[in-house]
Amino acid sequence: MAKINYKKIPQYLLIKMAQEDDLKALEELIRRIQKDVFAMFSHLCNKRELISDLTQEALVKIAKNINKLKDVDCFKTWANRIALNTFYDELRKNSKLENSINIEDVNNTEIEDTSTQPMEKCLASELGCIIKNCILALPVNSRIAIVLREFEGMSYDDIANLTHTNVGTVKSRISRARLKLQEELNEYI
Repeated sequence: MAKINYKKIPQYLLIKMAQEDDLKALEELIRRIQKDVFAMFSHLCNKRELISDLTQEALVKIAKNINKLKDVDCFKTWANRIALNTFYDELRKNSKLENSINIEDVNNTEIEDTSTQPMEKCLASELGCIIKNCILALPVNSRIAIVLREFEGMSYDDIANLTHTNVGTVKSRISRARLKLQEELNEYI
């Protein structure tokens, strides 16, 4: 029998295989989405340890509940809902989660970019840090809405469903977040 190369299998098939208790398919599926889940949490909170813990917790919940997913085409929204609910649980558990950020608490993760010169890299890294700090300074609901829209590429309707709010509220939060970010970043961009 030929060995299955899970890395070449499309995501929708991995999901179906994982739902049929194929642990290798589930492992590959989790490996593929872990960076996206980590990125979402890194935009929602500022403590590296907490980001890692939330990522791990969300991925475990996704793995444990993969059989509950009814529509494979809704996987991304379903996984984002689990991740966001995990974040909400943490907010409820630790109601003193800071909305502000201390510059010493930020761990900058550098992304290798061989096409730029060192000075350009330095400026881009600094700007990325400034943008992240501005996002983290937003109120939690606005931060969630802007991250889901701009970084996850979700529609207003999906964000409304995910956050249990109406579309008008989502649009308003995103609009206010964009205005606040424009104000804060005006001198940099």
